[in-house]
Amino acid sequence: MSIEVKNISKIYGEQKALDQVSFKIGSGEIVGFLGPNGAGKSTMMKILTCYLPQSSGSAKVCGMDVMEDSIAIRKKVGYLPEHNPLYLEMYVREYLAFMAGIYKAPRESINEIIDKVGLTKESHKKLSQLSKGYRQRTGLAAALLHNPEVLILDEPTTGLDPNQLAEIRDVIKEIGASKTIMLSTHIMQEVELLCDRVIIINNGKIVTDKPTSDLKTTQSDKVFVVEFDRKLEQKELSAIAGVKALKKVSATKWLFESMPGIDIRASIFNHAVSQQAAVLEIKQEEQKLEQIFQQLTEK
Repeated sequence: MSIEVKNISKIYGEQKALDQVSFKIGSGEIVGFLGPNGAGKSTMMKILTCYLPQSSGSAKVCGMDVMEDSIAIRKKVGYLPEHNPLYLEMYVREYLAFMAGIYKAPRESINEIIDKVGLTKESHKKLSQLSKGYRQRTGLAAALLHNPEVLILDEPTTGLDPNQLAEIRDVIKEIGASKTIMLSTHIMQEVELLCDRVIIINNGKIVTDKPTSDLKTTQSDKVFVVEFDRKLEQKELSAIAGVKALKKVSATKWLFESMPGIDIRASIFNHAVSQQAAVLEIKQEEQKLEQIFQQLTEK
């Protein structure tokens, strides 16, 4: 395993930022680490990159303990933090040469990395002259210079325009074929396009950990949109056997969520008949990842 986290907690004063968090990420996986602001994402990433000690629990990166082997781990990890720290008075190539020296990476890799992240046209400029998107590219380039085994990217596409987004996604996807990548983002489309697996954290606890395809399938199998030919009482619709939740879409259209393993379509139809109403439409809804995220983190 490239990353192993076991019962990690982090406490700031009286606030518990992480609460008994456990997960594993294997070699070659691209994993989306998601959660609302303040959920504990950045704290977890800082622990894994040895910038911050945990309060309890253990974590290993590339088989090494974050508390005992922090220097060795940093040599194997590329990290792009949420607030990309750059020396703005430096030129792009100067900064990357400086970072290559810190990591003892070959200078020849600088041109290759500049080309890979799409910095060639801006590489003669000072970092202070770059747009936010190109500063993000520079941060990503610095994280890749020493050819790390593990990449931890905290909001890597912040500030990128749609064209830049597509380019950086391609870079991350290409890198993910040979490296382990853990990334956080608020762009759900990015997760669907890039990630093999999704870990969602809320209030310091993991609320789900599933392959991206399984997460969508599991949720969408039990959600139905139903339209009747007239208004029906919400209280009576909620009482239909197997209905877990009900949401009003319009005067005659409803969103039904069923209990796990129960097909409620026949019960909905029978209820309509008993009320002398007709079912105009009943279809299974394929939920988007944004909806699933909201459901899992709304409490």
